[in-house]
Amino acid sequence: MHSQEHQISVSTFPFKAHFSLIPIITYWQNEQTGCRSSFSLCADEIKRQLKAAPELLQPITDLSILEKHQCLIDLLMTAIFPPATQEVEAIGTVGPLYDASFYHTDLFKQIILTDQNHLKRPLNIDENRMLFNRVRMVYFLVLEKFYGVQVPHEEFLIYTVPDYQLGLYRHFNVEINTQFLEITARHELPELAESDIQFMLDNIRDMDLWMQALPPELFEISGFYTLHLVDVTVQEVLSSLKNDLLERDVMLAPDRFEQLQEKVRIFFKRPHLQLGVAAFHKNRSTFVNFGNKINHSFLLQSDPDSSSYAGFKSIYDNLVRDGKPLVIKDVSVTQLLPDGVREEMLGMGIKNIILALLRYGDEPIGILELGSPNPGDLDNFSLAKMDQFLPLFAVAVNRNSEEVESRVQAVIREKFTAIHPVLEWRFREAALNMLNKANQLNGPAEMEPIVFKDVYPLYAVADVRSSSTERNTAIQGDLAEHLHLAERILKKAIEVHTLPILDELRFSVSKHLRQLKKGVLLQDGILIFEMLRTQVEPMFTFLEATHEDLVPYIQNYRNAMDPQLGILYKRRKAFEESLTLINETISNYIEQEELKAQEMYPHYFEKFKTDGVEFNIYVGSSLEEKQPFDIMFLRNLRLWQLMVMCEVTRLTAALKPQLEVPLETTQLILMHSQPLAIRFRQDERKFDVDGAYNIRYEIVKKRVDKALVRTTDERLTQPGKIAIVYSQAREANEYLEYIEYLQNKNILTDDVEQLEIEDLQGVSGLKALRVKVKC
Repeated sequence: MHSQEHQISVSTFPFKAHFSLIPIITYWQNEQTGCRSSFSLCADEIKRQLKAAPELLQPITDLSILEKHQCLIDLLMTAIFPPATQEVEAIGTVGPLYDASFYHTDLFKQIILTDQNHLKRPLNIDENRMLFNRVRMVYFLVLEKFYGVQVPHEEFLIYTVPDYQLGLYRHFNVEINTQFLEITARHELPELAESDIQFMLDNIRDMDLWMQALPPELFEISGFYTLHLVDVTVQEVLSSLKNDLLERDVMLAPDRFEQLQEKVRIFFKRPHLQLGVAAFHKNRSTFVNFGNKINHSFLLQSDPDSSSYAGFKSIYDNLVRDGKPLVIKDVSVTQLLPDGVREEMLGMGIKNIILALLRYGDEPIGILELGSPNPGDLDNFSLAKMDQFLPLFAVAVNRNSEEVESRVQAVIREKFTAIHPVLEWRFREAALNMLNKANQLNGPAEMEPIVFKDVYPLYAVADVRSSSTERNTAIQGDLAEHLHLAERILKKAIEVHTLPILDELRFSVSKHLRQLKKGVLLQDGILIFEMLRTQVEPMFTFLEATHEDLVPYIQNYRNAMDPQLGILYKRRKAFEESLTLINETISNYIEQEELKAQEMYPHYFEKFKTDGVEFNIYVGSSLEEKQPFDIMFLRNLRLWQLMVMCEVTRLTAALKPQLEVPLETTQLILMHSQPLAIRFRQDERKFDVDGAYNIRYEIVKKRVDKALVRTTDERLTQPGKIAIVYSQAREANEYLEYIEYLQNKNILTDDVEQLEIEDLQGVSGLKALRVKVKC
């Protein structure tokens, strides 16, 4: 956590404190009575040995004193460290003034102590947060002891520490025991009203405020506290994987996929584990590469013409057909693999593998691969672990493959090539150069880099407002109605049939309904659908055959389902149809206008449809083979772009009466007056900006549509308006001229807002013009 989130201005522990064994000695002395004879004998022995160690009854500043009385210390610590836990628990004691442990289990030392028994700082917590936690712990004890206020300790404290033996990270929940920490008042304490205490609790992250109300010099601390570390690596990794896989582009970027692989390694405690995903194209009945965006398979990377590739393909086809995971504990001796495949696996260093089918609903959508260089690392017991995250990968692959497939279809519509017709000349030139070079070398030659320098970018986006919220609302509404229909039948069935399973199913349906009120995630919908399909609906078939009076209710349930999908799909269908109508209307209009713009001056154009439509234009002399370029063409395209966005605003506003879901769009134009370079990436078959300096433009593009107006919570983009983002005054002046022209044409209103934009991550100093379109 950052310091602004946990406020504390001091740099050292502010309380007067000293390490002491007196609290635990007092514990033994106070517990001598009773019928526990072994405990009493131990207490008597402690009392006897203390007579020879009076220095232990004083504050201890030199830990070497403890070494002289190790047997006595061992006896004292049995109150905290039962002998049976020494080998399996990670427990350590820490004095109040310093971060060193004077008594601990071996496991505790291995996890978090240095060779000198000092606490290592966890990787996820800085020094300020560590100090903050210690100060807050003391103040909680002060409130409990002197003011009778029991503070709920609900915040979980997680330490992330490296495991050097495994070469991975591990996560531990930290349980703190302050039983042997004593706090005394050195002076008279101030009276605190109930409202004062409540104000402090409401500002629990501001320890400076607490130190003003209760100055540290009023208190003295003695004794020690204990830390108990509980390994929660599995839970933390699963939670992190869940969050990652729900993000939109997690399967598209190689660096993000490497992060997923690292978390899977931690989950299995296997530092050399390899993670792979092969996406399955159901229409083609084969695995496809999608431009290396979805597929991260380490087995399907060989030459498609090789015998080993055909062998891999047959293994995958069998897996799709059978549906059962394939577990090979030792690749070198198995008879389940063709010879060529086995040799290639061993050549990759893979000696142990699991292949598991990814399903979305009933459809196979891909394969999850786990490989290890060590035979036996993964076995049939590993399948239970895989089951915990397989559905998450299935959701991610399905979502991302749909996005990629939509781009593939766009490419198909562009004459089966990602090469824009305006740029075809340059690719032809590069191909000829490569062939000439190959002839000269009498061998293969590489394609030269295709870079266009000094081109001007134009970017605009018409985004559907709150589309994610509307989509989730539609999903939640459909699921809730689906469950209510099922619940009604089960309640009627319970009235006429005394099967306990009916009540259990009704309880399960009701539980899911309650959970829906808290929100819905993608995997929640999958789980609900799976429960209805595999548990509830088979019961309805039985009830139809045995109770005629339930048939109308069940028939009503079936009539409510979508005939193709087998689920209730009213609200989602309405949302998707509304979104599609908006996207198609915008897209068709832009495509028509783009044809006219190409006649003004040839330029590179690309368009993407997601929840809205965005398009990029690059124009400049290096893009055009014959026609000379003049800055006048750039200004013309900028005016054209603004006029297009005005019409898009009008078109989407006119659509509202036709939409079953009243979606609105916001419009944004990004002004960038400096020329940049773009490079064709052959692996992605697309253009990206080239050079570190030009990357800022791409960063702004990705983040500006969510920008806020400075010092407000207002989104820059608003329905019915166009926001024009710029960074230099001369850019604004150019667009003010265009706005004045369109105001004169009665397209824009007279009111023009000049706004400053809140700093974005990695970007600052942006401003914007915002003007309303007359609809």
